[in-house]
Amino acid sequence: MNRVDQHLSHKLEERIQAGNLRVLRVSRQPVDFFSNDYLGLATTGLLHSLIPEARNRQSTGSTGSRLLSGNNAQTEELETFIASFHKAEAALLFNSGYDANVGLLSCIPSRHTTILYDELCHASIIDGVRLGQCANKYKFGHNDMDELEGQLKKYQEQGPVLVVVESVYSMDGDMAPLAALADLCAAYDAQLIVDEAHATGVFGTHGAGLVCALGLQDRVFARIHTFGKALGCHGAVVVGSALLRQYLINFARSFIYTTALPGQSVQAIRAAYGYLAGGTFSNEPLHELIAYFRGRIEGSGNTNWKDSHSAIQALVIGDNMRSREVAARLQRAGLQVNPILHPTVSLGMERLRVCLHMFNTKEEVGVLFDNLQSA
Repeated sequence: MNRVDQHLSHKLEERIQAGNLRVLRVSRQPVDFFSNDYLGLATTGLLHSLIPEARNRQSTGSTGSRLLSGNNAQTEELETFIASFHKAEAALLFNSGYDANVGLLSCIPSRHTTILYDELCHASIIDGVRLGQCANKYKFGHNDMDELEGQLKKYQEQGPVLVVVESVYSMDGDMAPLAALADLCAAYDAQLIVDEAHATGVFGTHGAGLVCALGLQDRVFARIHTFGKALGCHGAVVVGSALLRQYLINFARSFIYTTALPGQSVQAIRAAYGYLAGGTFSNEPLHELIAYFRGRIEGSGNTNWKDSHSAIQALVIGDNMRSREVAARLQRAGLQVNPILHPTVSLGMERLRVCLHMFNTKEEVGVLFDNLQSA
């Protein structure tokens, strides 16, 4: 092997020895407790049925970036609809949640900006922060308002300050104290950015997210809503002011230098939002299942479950190999539950991550807990 191949081989062998080598697998388990399809729009085929046949004959490619040949009236109409849905002035589509976070967080800061972000923020947020020009980039303890306030006091006079959080955290499933965060940001003249990836569709009467559910939309500088989870399709959007939208069009590299979403994707996103906005949608059955799941946790006496009232439930096992073993036992029972290993989570916090969906049943939850108890 050449020296580059030797380096790659060595790093992969380290992963194998640590028991955390990532591999691609095709799931064949009948019971889904692992996907982010919280409302079942993708898994059940419901979203496909919402797209009228005549309107589904869209181009398979957009032919270019939105600043060249990839823009059209359909896309701009969707952005207007999404902005109104999330009670914002404007919206801008991105090709994924990763692109949205990297584009937003890398282009907004200047050299004089300070970014403060929760230590459990998603990798896309961290990568966006790292790519930005600002020198002051600091994380604070998870949901630790005292530590955040200390940092706000320290850096408020040094230039603009951005505070970045998730409304629902992807590994623990717990929620940010958004009202307290908005108060702190107002007190110290900081701007709040909220990633709503795991709250979109799940929280709020029409699934508009936790910020809207709490009536905080006018106190948040920017929100990121992704479509690859509860909405059952692909892409993302940044919602905020018209000024922010125009700025992103000019400076967000992940928007400028990429081919736009094709018409098929735009159509699917519009259908998903139409479903949420319609009079028949309700996410209450999902919350009823979450409440039932939490009741089973309390009855089990197992204190290693994270405190979560979202669709994400996490059982901390604390070891890579043991997490793999328990997950494999559940998979043999027909339950698709995946282990989350270090380095995705910190050492000692390896776990099983259980995702709940509208299509899951109480009987399936019972099978899950029976197998966990025997394991």
